[in-house]
Amino acid sequence: MKTTETPAPVPAESGAAVTKAGAPGGGEPARHKREGTVLNVFSHGILVIWAIMVVMPLVWAVMTSFKDDASIFGSPWSLPDTLHFDNWSRAWTQAHMSDYFLNTVLVVGGSLVGTLVLGSMAAYVLARFDFPGNRFIYYLFIGGMSFPVMLALVPLFYVVNNMGLLNTIHGLILVYIAYSLPFTVFFLTAFFRTLPSSVAEAAFVDGASHTRTFFQIMLPMAKPGLISVGIFNFLGQWNQYMLPTVLNTDEDKHVLTQGLVQLAVSQGYKGDWSGLFAGLVMAMLPVLAAYIVFQRQVVQGLTAGALK
Repeated sequence: MKTTETPAPVPAESGAAVTKAGAPGGGEPARHKREGTVLNVFSHGILVIWAIMVVMPLVWAVMTSFKDDASIFGSPWSLPDTLHFDNWSRAWTQAHMSDYFLNTVLVVGGSLVGTLVLGSMAAYVLARFDFPGNRFIYYLFIGGMSFPVMLALVPLFYVVNNMGLLNTIHGLILVYIAYSLPFTVFFLTAFFRTLPSSVAEAAFVDGASHTRTFFQIMLPMAKPGLISVGIFNFLGQWNQYMLPTVLNTDEDKHVLTQGLVQLAVSQGYKGDWSGLFAGLVMAMLPVLAAYIVFQRQVVQGLTAGALK
């Protein structure tokens, strides 16, 4: 006679243990989710605080540029009761900010074009062609980035003076180009290395010269990198104060940074603070507008090398 054995009942505690063991790490996703939420809240809080620290001085400067001197010292944090647009007109005409602005546009515009043209040509050759001394020239440009410009002010003054370029717009343009070339070549060399070689090889097969291949094919492909390094150079050259102070002592050819200092000290103890803030905002707006317009291209240029 065959007998069947009935299995012994499993205790409740054992069943719970089996269920818990059958789903190892069951609480891990919830814990990671909580940690991710806390990290997101913390990081977003830091970004909000940083944004407030950056935006508030800009807003305060714009707001102060529409006040009179009494309101600036009497209620510096309040909104202006009346918009004093005469502050801007006074800074533009009487303080000669229009002349300083024109000089700055000429200097920065010429140096920016020269820096991008010369820097892109040098970076393309260093990135695409192997020749004796390639790495030496590349590291020479990198070494130029680490050389403090303050150490070169005295010899630079005598060099520019001996060339007859002291107190001239084109002399300042040449100095700005030399000052900005190391970073431009360093940035664009890495960018040109990420571009595909097949396009240039196809152009050579079709009979294109090196010059035509560079200007008509490779340079348009490097547009995000050019815009990115152009924005960085524009910011540095527009806000440059030390070089024009040493090399440009002619008041008629002062740039905006020198004009703001001249506006601050022109009246001695009776400073035109409302006009000074108006001039400060005038100098700030082109930089801010350039970054707002090209911010997407700047991000694309910085991340293009990592995405390829």
